[in-house]
Amino acid sequence: MTVDTKILKVGIASREEYKARTIAIAKGQYKPTPDEPKVWFQSLETLAKVLSESNRELLATIAETNPGSLDELAAKTGRAVSNLSRTLRTMEGYGLVHFEPGPHRRLAPRVDYSGVELAVSF
Repeated sequence: MTVDTKILKVGIASREEYKARTIAIAKGQYKPTPDEPKVWFQSLETLAKVLSESNRELLATIAETNPGSLDELAAKTGRAVSNLSRTLRTMEGYGLVHFEPGPHRRLAPRVDYSGVELAVSF
C-alpha cells in the first residue's frame, strides 16, 4: 500500500523568525495563506539530517508496508528499535509521521505524505 500523493510544504526559518511569525499570527497581525509551509526547519542542515537518504527509505518502507509496531519495522529495516524510536519521534515533531494504536497495545508508525516541497525565501 502506498500513500496517496500528498505533499508536505516545509520552510526554513530561524528561531527568531519563527517566533516573530507565530506572535504575529496569534495577535491577528498576520494570516498565513493555504500555500505557505506548514512545517518549519531552523536550517537546511536540520532538514538534510531529518530527510537523509536512510530516513527517506524508512518513510517509504512505512508507507508501503504499514508495520503494526516498531518491532515489525525493525525486522523489515534491520535498524534497532531504539534507533527507530528516536528517529521517528524526531520525524513526528516535524509532522512527517504519526503513531496510531497497533496490535497488542503497540504503536504503529504511519506516514501521511508522499513527499516534501521546500519553500525558501531570500
